[in-house]
Amino acid sequence: MPPIPGSGLAKGLAVTLRTMTKKTVTAQYPDVQPELPPRSRGVIALFEENCTVCMLCARECPDWCIYIDSHKETVPAAAPGGRERSRNVLDRFAIDFSLCMYCGICIEVCPFDALFWSPEFEYAETDILDLTHERDKLRDWMWTVPEPPALDPHAEEPKEIAAARKTADKLRAQQEQQAQEAQQAQQAPEAAAQADAVQPDAVQPDAAQPDAAQPDAGEGEA
Repeated sequence: MPPIPGSGLAKGLAVTLRTMTKKTVTAQYPDVQPELPPRSRGVIALFEENCTVCMLCARECPDWCIYIDSHKETVPAAAPGGRERSRNVLDRFAIDFSLCMYCGICIEVCPFDALFWSPEFEYAETDILDLTHERDKLRDWMWTVPEPPALDPHAEEPKEIAAARKTADKLRAQQEQQAQEAQQAQQAPEAAAQADAVQPDAVQPDAAQPDAAQPDAGEGEA
């Protein structure tokens, strides 16, 4: 059936009329904060305790907007006769948000969960040079990172958690077995001492009483 001439114009005017009759809603920002989706990409937060200065995020960043500085420190041996180790210590971690395009590659490639998405979006500056935020500011944004969604109760348990639980159960069983063995070893001397105390002493013959079976010397002479 061919369209009726002017039907498109009528539909457009109907949408306009419906919109005109609706009540205007104004977002009272900044007095009222907007309700952002849980997975909003606002800024990148840093959890520096997990950062090992592997430089993977800076190398994979397509905009080269991540700046990292570090130095090496010598860690003494944990046991006598052991070997000293060296580790990287983070000195600077900064992100230039005037260059960042919010692709999230740095968060995906981080192997130690040191970078997270934060829904924080109020970080506008009057000078573009002030959009380079150092690790102190990135750490403050960690408090606005939402909690991860709950796992599906019917989902399969991750292999890492299953392996960790198996190791913990094995260690707990060994500790319980050692505690039982130590308890049994402690109870064995006490049981032996109690058995010795209950057993009566053997009756010893009296040396002063003469033996009835031994004949008297006088009777033999008679």
